[in-house]
Amino acid sequence: MELVVEEEEEVRVSGETAMVRRLAKVLMMSVNRRLNVAKISELKRNLGLPDDYLISVVPKYPDFFRVVNYSGRRHTMEIELSNWHDQLAVSVIESKAREGKREPCFSCLLPETWVKSRERSDEFNSTPYISPYHDVSGLVEGSRDMEKRVVGLIHELLSLTLWRKMSIIKLGHFKREFGLPEKLNVFLLKHPGIFYVSNRYQIYTVVLREGYNGSELVHKDPLIVVKDKFGELIQEGLHEYNRRHRLLNSEKRKERGEAVTKSGHRRSKDAEMLEQEDQEGEIGGLLDPEERKQFYKVLFDKDSRFAAVHSFSRRLASHIDP
Repeated sequence: MELVVEEEEEVRVSGETAMVRRLAKVLMMSVNRRLNVAKISELKRNLGLPDDYLISVVPKYPDFFRVVNYSGRRHTMEIELSNWHDQLAVSVIESKAREGKREPCFSCLLPETWVKSRERSDEFNSTPYISPYHDVSGLVEGSRDMEKRVVGLIHELLSLTLWRKMSIIKLGHFKREFGLPEKLNVFLLKHPGIFYVSNRYQIYTVVLREGYNGSELVHKDPLIVVKDKFGELIQEGLHEYNRRHRLLNSEKRKERGEAVTKSGHRRSKDAEMLEQEDQEGEIGGLLDPEERKQFYKVLFDKDSRFAAVHSFSRRLASHIDP
């Protein structure tokens, strides 16, 4: 586990330049070239930013960022773009078009049988592409050009995220800053060839279709690779922890002379037995919500990762080691 933690730190250090570029491009797409710190914190995991990015990253790049508070009120601190960078004002769509020596346009990743949707997509692509980095002051609200610009902005924003997707609720928090429409869900559903709206786990999420091949990411950022390793380690730990937990409680019941089934549980009064075990201080399983919350926190909380792993190891050893 400690080796994976060290690998994650190395990936963050080596990928800091890319991280800075992602944050700068997000600011460049905003209306006022600045965003509230609290709102950026909602995107920090999507953008691969560390928890302490405001201290460890932003001050190191004064040519890109500065922290401002124009209103002087609490909770209004913002990160503002210090300088405009032309080399960053190129979207993914424009970059691919230059490589292919063609006009920039959106991909339509729909089956051939979706005839009407594909026709609407072709019609939408028939008008010129509008970069999300262009000035929007001359665009009319509700016009086709504004729609084209908003689609391009959401496409570019999702392209900057590690997982090529984002909660629609979080995206909706930036309606004013990015000039997004009020009925964001309806707007996204109008472009099924570009975006896929998922309701998995009862959380509406917008997914960039071209970012996935089936259920697999087309491009995995090194930070995602490391997080996947954490996930595998955590799952292995969960299985082993629960296996030893069942074995230990089975042995204790045998010592009490109680009947035990093949699975290691009593044939009757299970609920009463579990309650009694809790009162007697027996080791609890990871089906306990608090246990699971603490365990999964290891995946995303760098500061507590070493402490949590070591604490868990000591606790497990104290109950199981002879």
